[in-house]
Amino acid sequence: MKRGPLVDVIIPTYHPDASFRELVRKLTIQTRPVRSILIINTEEKNWDDNLVKGIECAEVFHITKAEFDHAATRNMGAGFSDASYLLFMTQDAIPADEFLVEELLAAFLDPAVKAAYARQLPKSDCQFAEGCVRQFNYPAKSCTRSFRDLEKCGIKAYFCSNVCAMYEGRLFRKMGGFTVPAIFNEDMVYAARIEHLGYSVAYAADACVYHSHNYSNMEQFRRNFDNGVSQAMHPEIFGGVRSSGEGRRLVKAVSGRMRKTGRIGLIPGFYVQCVFRYAGFFLGRHYKVLPKSVVRSFSGNPDYWL
Repeated sequence: MKRGPLVDVIIPTYHPDASFRELVRKLTIQTRPVRSILIINTEEKNWDDNLVKGIECAEVFHITKAEFDHAATRNMGAGFSDASYLLFMTQDAIPADEFLVEELLAAFLDPAVKAAYARQLPKSDCQFAEGCVRQFNYPAKSCTRSFRDLEKCGIKAYFCSNVCAMYEGRLFRKMGGFTVPAIFNEDMVYAARIEHLGYSVAYAADACVYHSHNYSNMEQFRRNFDNGVSQAMHPEIFGGVRSSGEGRRLVKAVSGRMRKTGRIGLIPGFYVQCVFRYAGFFLGRHYKVLPKSVVRSFSGNPDYWL
């Protein structure tokens, strides 16, 4: 195995299943070894020690459900590390091969890059529409974006995903980590903050994880509601930044692929899903005018509003 800068992995977990064992195992066979796998688990009663049995570099820290926050929980994990690079992952992102860490580190050869995120490939059970969305959001070509790309790319200039993203540790600590509290988008808020300082965010297409979900329409609604809320909470970052154009391009790309592959029958259902996505996002952007009881019922994170 190649040696290099210290890398620690931070993974929040909640009811992790057997696939988490595979995630941890694959992190131990990387060509660029990770020093520690720091697991911040919500609710100790739901944890199974067998998931990390025999993995000496894995450390588990338990918090309560009331203590969980998308930003604060990850900052807690980062607080246990002095590594040069911090790799944040979710419990359901499985490294595609042993080169994940190596490919993410390669992005930092550009001194302007202070964050890099991986490509998300659809899992074997992924529905066709969701697979097309993954292909649209995570193409095969790498790129680097900065504040200068805001006019051309819109909100995509700030895109970053903590499903699998690496950050330079020194700047991360200097910035105080992710902005707390966070209901969603702690990764994009951080990306925007460092881009405003003149740094860049890299999309490393050769660093791959398997990650996808077959969300129902209401699950899409709630997810996009929280997305809208997070953007409304940060007008200093998202205010005035166009996002609707990206949504239109996604609809056009996915429906076009359905036509090309003879899956025209899937298009009406996809359009309905897009309506749920947009409705959730729109209402999330205007959550302040909604009764709190309605906000809680719309949110994918109802405990956030307690």
